[in-house]
Amino acid sequence: MYDFNNIYQPKTVKEALEMKKAHPQALTLAGGSDILIQCREGKLAGRDAISIYCLDELRGICLEDDGTILIRPLTSFSHITNNPIIQKYIPTLGEAVDQIGGPQIRNVGTIGGNICNGVTSADSATTLKTYDAILEIASVDGIRILPYAEFSLGAGRVDLREGEILTGIRIKKESYENTFGKYIKYSMRKAMDIATLGCSVNVRLSKDKSKIDRVRISFGVAGPVPLRATSAEAKLKGLDITPELLETAAQAVMEDVNPRNSWRASKDFRIQLIKELTRRALKSSVEQAGGKF
Repeated sequence: MYDFNNIYQPKTVKEALEMKKAHPQALTLAGGSDILIQCREGKLAGRDAISIYCLDELRGICLEDDGTILIRPLTSFSHITNNPIIQKYIPTLGEAVDQIGGPQIRNVGTIGGNICNGVTSADSATTLKTYDAILEIASVDGIRILPYAEFSLGAGRVDLREGEILTGIRIKKESYENTFGKYIKYSMRKAMDIATLGCSVNVRLSKDKSKIDRVRISFGVAGPVPLRATSAEAKLKGLDITPELLETAAQAVMEDVNPRNSWRASKDFRIQLIKELTRRALKSSVEQAGGKF
């Protein structure tokens, strides 16, 4: 069924990195919910694979001493959604990954595999970008730290160099403290479908809940990679919480996006979605934070 040449199964991360150096063209197999489909279709026939799925040291979520949330890449979507740390501090991420596929896929698929595939529709990607996630990438030569904002190089391409494996995803306390967010996914079907467009927003309000202190807005399928609407964020900072804020945001994000025509949706329809999902996600985030329109 799966036409691999060789499958290597390291018992430790150290051994996995040594195998990656020895076999630089080998696929890194995590949950397999994406790679195995491509193998079954014959797209990756004859490739070597290094299966890291059984490396429990790359699985789990913890709160570090400085308040940083550490998510290991082999953590399944189901475990992210149900983890008490995620539910308490960044529930938006749990809500986002809970919209991936069905229960079977969420039990097997991993957050590391989701972002390392580099696809613009990855449901975890937009929310990780709004929380300024930082990646820990390891090789036999050491550990490289990279902002997730710099990880995407193009459609389906990420900054994983020869011999490297993603070993951690970190979200600093300053990125999630006193923030409230919302992820909205629009797809052609209610279940088991990839996003036609995804929008993730989180906000931090002023002490009197009357102004935007900080806002983060990210989109999936609004360009070739998951993207942050940084110019819109700058325009919204400091603005009063009024009904006009939502329309200002909807127009401002248009400077940051570059949607395309595809068989799933036209460019014009995606532009409509971008504006409407921005309004809805921002409104929900502000209201969760205690703001009133």
